[in-house]
Amino acid sequence: MLPRIDSIKQIRQKIGITQKKLAAMTGVSTSMINQIESGRSQPSYETAKKIFESLTQLEGESSSHTAGDFCSRDIVKLKPTNTLHDAIKKMHQLSISQIPVFDNSDVVGVVSEDGIVKHLADLGEAELKKAKLADTMDPVPPIVDFDTPANVLVPLIRYSKCILVSKKSKIIGIITASDTLKMME
Repeated sequence: MLPRIDSIKQIRQKIGITQKKLAAMTGVSTSMINQIESGRSQPSYETAKKIFESLTQLEGESSSHTAGDFCSRDIVKLKPTNTLHDAIKKMHQLSISQIPVFDNSDVVGVVSEDGIVKHLADLGEAELKKAKLADTMDPVPPIVDFDTPANVLVPLIRYSKCILVSKKSKIIGIITASDTLKMME
């Protein structure tokens, strides 16, 4: 998932590059960058992706921290066969607000407080507690590589409950909104 298009200008200015330099890096005309930033034109997905990749690369050059620096290595996991009651109990026990759901070593979704509240309105409390996570979990959260620059994480966490961190195709950590606050310290 890409950050919001209207953040391009803000990110570009924060990094301190011109529209001309961003245009040269992405293979888009300076005029098109200007139109995108002013809201007069909507880029294609591929163009937006190129722009954000270029901005991320430039931002990464100014920051040496990575996802691996901020992730919690102790991942609390549940299985698709667990019930929402199991999830609620574990969330209260550990004071956490989301738990990834794994089928063996494969992540298959995430259960969150927000998701549980949504299902509560649909199912009612008694049915909710018996419901299996396989039927109620949210989609798989974003998965980033251990070496992903930390500045990429903030836009991602705005749109998802958590971010999983992988190394050599194995999930090794989790980043939540509270973990991204560590970056501010």
